[in-house]
Amino acid sequence: MDLGLRDRVYLVTGGSRGLGFAAAQALVSEGAHVVLSSRNEASVAAAAARLAESSTAAGSVAWIAADNGEPTAAARLVAAAQDRFGRLDGALVSVGGTPSGTGLDTTDDAWRSGFEEVFLGAVRLARDFVGLVGDQSGNGAATGTGASLVFVLAASVRVPLPNLPVSNGLFPGLAGVVKMLAGELGPRGIRLNGLLPVRIATDRVRELDALSGDPDEVRARQSELIPLRRYGEPEEFGRTAAFLLSPAASFITGAMVPVDGGAIPSI
Repeated sequence: MDLGLRDRVYLVTGGSRGLGFAAAQALVSEGAHVVLSSRNEASVAAAAARLAESSTAAGSVAWIAADNGEPTAAARLVAAAQDRFGRLDGALVSVGGTPSGTGLDTTDDAWRSGFEEVFLGAVRLARDFVGLVGDQSGNGAATGTGASLVFVLAASVRVPLPNLPVSNGLFPGLAGVVKMLAGELGPRGIRLNGLLPVRIATDRVRELDALSGDPDEVRARQSELIPLRRYGEPEEFGRTAAFLLSPAASFITGAMVPVDGGAIPSI
């Protein structure tokens, strides 16, 4: 199936590794242009170079160092895509992991930092993204080729996760914002959706497994709790993200889509 991504332009935050990088790989493989961002300049530059090597179109990958939590980051990211490629068709907002701990031990600083990076940074990006793409009701809404914004959230949208209080506190609220904005922006031809990844085999998940003991033993134990009896691969997440961002998903908006192997127990 042709996803209709060729020559479209997408911004991917948190794109230097893990889920963000996997999504960028899937987009580029379908012929899209991608602007990667990450707070670490060396990491995002290296990731962009790796991505460019796999691209069939010269100059299809750009990068910018930015921290989503900085008040000016969203405007800089949107402007970078516009300056480099002259347009912006969508964005994947991946904010990275939240700190682990207990609810009572999580400090005010951890909550404030999480709110800035996870919640407010994503809201700012949505606001600036919409400010750039404008009203697409006459330019894509009828044909399904309008703009698309996807937030990488977490299973905590549906069920609280052990020892991840910031995730439990902020992601459900951000999912509510996605649903609200989907209703507001649908008439303007702009779609918004959320992704709920569980146990995708990224560096972040390996780090979490190592915190709980022997990582191989933890992976085996956790896999038994997943109906498909395995962790997901980053490429599987990337393909799902690319689909939701693409015109092929033209009638999907306001949805929370699990990429979890069936692990989330709620409906």
